[in-house]
Amino acid sequence: MSTDDHVIEPTHLFEGRVPAKYADAAPKFITREDGTMAWVYGDTVVLNPAVQAVVGRPKSEWGMDPVCREEMRPGVHDIHARVKDMDVNGMLGSMCFPSFVRFSGALFLENGDRDQSAAMVRAYNDWHVDEWAGTYPGRFIPLAIPILWDPQLAAEEVRRMARKGCHAVTFTSNPYDLGLPSIYRDHWDPFWRACEEEGTVVCMHIGSNSKTPMTSPDAPVELIYSLSPIGSFEAAADLVWSKLFLRFPKLKVALSEGGIGWVPYFLERLDYLYQHTQHWSGMDLGGHLPSELFNNNVITCFIDDEVGVDNIDKLNVDNVTWECDYPHSDTMWPNSPEGSMRYMSRLSDEQINKITHLNAMKHFQYDPFAHISREQATVGALRSRDPNWDTSISSKTHLRPGAVTA
Repeated sequence: MSTDDHVIEPTHLFEGRVPAKYADAAPKFITREDGTMAWVYGDTVVLNPAVQAVVGRPKSEWGMDPVCREEMRPGVHDIHARVKDMDVNGMLGSMCFPSFVRFSGALFLENGDRDQSAAMVRAYNDWHVDEWAGTYPGRFIPLAIPILWDPQLAAEEVRRMARKGCHAVTFTSNPYDLGLPSIYRDHWDPFWRACEEEGTVVCMHIGSNSKTPMTSPDAPVELIYSLSPIGSFEAAADLVWSKLFLRFPKLKVALSEGGIGWVPYFLERLDYLYQHTQHWSGMDLGGHLPSELFNNNVITCFIDDEVGVDNIDKLNVDNVTWECDYPHSDTMWPNSPEGSMRYMSRLSDEQINKITHLNAMKHFQYDPFAHISREQATVGALRSRDPNWDTSISSKTHLRPGAVTA
């Protein structure tokens, strides 16, 4: 079960889901003159870079250039094809983060009348829960986006989604970077309280602060990707030092796509410095070490992290989950089980079961076995559903309208 995948939203997403007075203002899917796709909301045009949907394409076609929908594998945006792509990857469950609205739904924070944008958030969440996650019961862990500009409305949306069976909500890894109050303020307390009371996990995906990690303007793209986990490192420090978990001890926060290899050193560092600073800084964690707060309340996930797995005894294995990251460039699809077991085979069966599915089921109140038996949910059983499903790598650039071919 993957706790971090992505969906390239279908073109009909908002149809019939937005109040009539806002229907004309809803985001529109367009095809640009060069054949590439985009979403338009107000004056904002959102393109879709190739790296967001590369499964099934040769690496020579990866990159930041925008693409058209015909160049994508259907499972990227079509729910029926997505389930088949999950089957062939031996993957039972998936949590899908948004794309064009950005990981934390910040598109609606930065554009549109507040009431109008709140209606768009609710429409997006209804589509995600009712259609995307609801078409195949048991196959998806539903994930909502928040109403970022109003913590009370955000809390109400968390509770509305919980009534629909959704117990995960995205959030920015650093609200201050989006021009909002930091998590050191009590501004967010209605939102945290709703999440704690509903058992809703707050998911902070890398990049959800919409701030690209960069050392200098002339650094290569590899530098950006090298620093991508830094956002999770920063978010983790904020979570601990803000005393959030002292005020809301049952709240769970997931550092999505953050990896785990850095966590043992991070916790060692926090505990060491706290013993040296608390005597003069005034920091008081109520008798807890920083590592205790992190290990109790923070959920981590990884795609390919041999160092982290080899140090699993230094983490709380009950809070570690696995991710596929389909259809992004980091994914090991359609060979995720083989890729992961290269080193996870060193773990005990109990540890493997927790990381691959039991922890996700527990934290996100997700029970796929109410819909499919365990015997039908193994890697082998899922792959046998459609053994001829095509996973071959093929060039798709020629499918772009007006593209020049050799």
